[in-house]
Amino acid sequence: MADSDDATDPARIDEARRDEALMAQVARGDEAAFRQLTRRHLPAMVGLARRVLGNAADAEDVAQEAMLRVWTHAPHWQPLAAFRTWLTRIVVNLCLDRKRRKPWVALDAAGEIVDPTPGIPEIAERNEREHALTAAIAELPDRQRTAILLTYSEGMSNAQVAEALDTSVSAVETLLIRGKKSLRAKLGAMIDGDEDQ
Repeated sequence: MADSDDATDPARIDEARRDEALMAQVARGDEAAFRQLTRRHLPAMVGLARRVLGNAADAEDVAQEAMLRVWTHAPHWQPLAAFRTWLTRIVVNLCLDRKRRKPWVALDAAGEIVDPTPGIPEIAERNEREHALTAAIAELPDRQRTAILLTYSEGMSNAQVAEALDTSVSAVETLLIRGKKSLRAKLGAMIDGDEDQ
C-alpha cells in the first residue's frame, strides 16, 4: 500500500503552516489562538476517538483532554511532525489508555438498535453491512483496529499512522495486512471489493 504524498499537497502544507503559527501563539498564552486551533481540530478528534472507543461520551472526554494537553504542552511543542499528526497521536494514546483501564464490553451486549421508521431494503442492507464491519473492526486487537481506522476512516498515510502510533511504516503495513486478513476471514465476500493488500 503506497503512502499518499501529503508533502506536496498545497492545501495540506497551508493547513500545517496555519497550525504551526497558531501553536506559536498558543505557546505565548494566546487564548484566542487556542480557541481557533480547537475549533479547527476538535470535531475530527472527537470523531476519531468515537471510532476508536466506540463510545460518544468517552470520545468527547478524550478529545477535550487532548486539547488541554495541547494548551499545557504548547510552550514545549516542536514542529518535528505536523500538528495534526501530533494531536492524533495524543488522542490515540489517550484512547488506548482508556481502553486498558475499562473492561471491553462486546457489541452484542449492547443489543440491536431498531430504526422505527420504515426503510428501503438497500438502506437496511447497507446498514447491516456497516454494522457487521463495525463489529468486526471492534473485535480487532487495539493497534490493528487503530491502524485500520486511521488509514481508512481518517485518510492518513502509512507514514502519518506510523507517527501517530509511534512505530515504523513497515509495522503499520503489517498491522493493516493482519487487520484486513482478520476482517476478510470474518466478513468474507462483504469486503472483497476493497483494495488488495
